[in-house]
Amino acid sequence: MYLEKYKISETVNNDRNPCFNNEGTYPYFQEELEGFKSFLSSMVNNKQSSTFYKFGDGDYRFLKQDPTGSAAPGKRALSKPYDQINHQQFTEGAQKCDYYTCEIYPENRDMFYKVINKNINYPAEYGYGLVANKWFFKTFKGKIGLIGADKKIELIKSLMVYPEYHDYLGLDSFNDYIKVPQRFACDDLEATEKFVGEQLKNSTSDIFLLGIGHVKSGLLHTLKKYKKAVYLDVGSSIDALAGIIEINRPYFGDWVNFQTRKFDYRTLDFLNYQGQGKHKILD
Repeated sequence: MYLEKYKISETVNNDRNPCFNNEGTYPYFQEELEGFKSFLSSMVNNKQSSTFYKFGDGDYRFLKQDPTGSAAPGKRALSKPYDQINHQQFTEGAQKCDYYTCEIYPENRDMFYKVINKNINYPAEYGYGLVANKWFFKTFKGKIGLIGADKKIELIKSLMVYPEYHDYLGLDSFNDYIKVPQRFACDDLEATEKFVGEQLKNSTSDIFLLGIGHVKSGLLHTLKKYKKAVYLDVGSSIDALAGIIEINRPYFGDWVNFQTRKFDYRTLDFLNYQGQGKHKILD
């Protein structure tokens, strides 16, 4: 259970972190949520360009070169040891985004300030909740694109052929589907930037939702030079759009994972997905 203060409409939050039971964790959660929505709407409507970096505990480990979890060489972000990449590109790049979001967990906020010399502008929970209740899709219909791991983007595109999924999300398609290598995108940052940049040059979206793993620390701040848009890091929310979100992720407790029998799910790099929650299987 969590306090009314931390609810986001039309979502269920199964996250059991005790911070959601403490009035003092983030006293102005609701007021700043409305401000965040207005701020994004204004930027998109005025065709402004900004980057929003979402920080999590895995980013702390990656920036500290702590080879555990998602930051472990050979796991997801990189195939080689840290001393074989230009890690400074990532530690410096992580300081260059326009805005920063972080979960309201006190422990994560402590980690943020140990590796990023900026202020936290908004709770990362806003990004999760506004995907989960489809506010982004209703508000930015015809203006919104995605950036994510190549296999997940391919899966989302395959789901978007189904009218049932259109009805669930409240839009017929995303403007753009921009791919990043699913694994080892940090091995060669220049090659990854070139790969993504070439796709962005032909894109039409005014706002992109993205979940690209640790490569964001070196890549995210560069994207504006290829396409003027708002780039909002929503992390694992991309997994929800691909129908593989873990229901204990914040605000996705009531999400329906749409899946299709026409996709080979063995090609995916899953993020804690255990097959729980609501599912809709499409033929």
